[in-house]
Amino acid sequence: MDIQLKQEDFQKTIESNKKVLIDFYADWCGPCQTLMPTVHKLADEFDGDVLIKKVNVDENAELAASFGVRSIPTLVYIANGDEVNRQNGLISESDLRAQINQLKSA
Repeated sequence: MDIQLKQEDFQKTIESNKKVLIDFYADWCGPCQTLMPTVHKLADEFDGDVLIKKVNVDENAELAASFGVRSIPTLVYIANGDEVNRQNGLISESDLRAQINQLKSA
């Protein structure tokens, strides 16, 4: 499953999905690469409940800037078009699953 999100698809994606988690990352970022398999696994697990997407900050700098992303990985949780939570840095699978479940019930 392709979970990449690009600038041109962003608005439509947010408007057509009630719950979205965006992982801002870069290919050269070690912690981002460590988190990547977990993000892909949970994207499959929560498919239909929470849309999980990844945004490459190098390819989508304007989108990253619009969210004020200053460090990566940055996870932004969106419910009904509004940011409801944000985390910076590496996070464990169990903690990320808990945050997604919280978003799911938001």
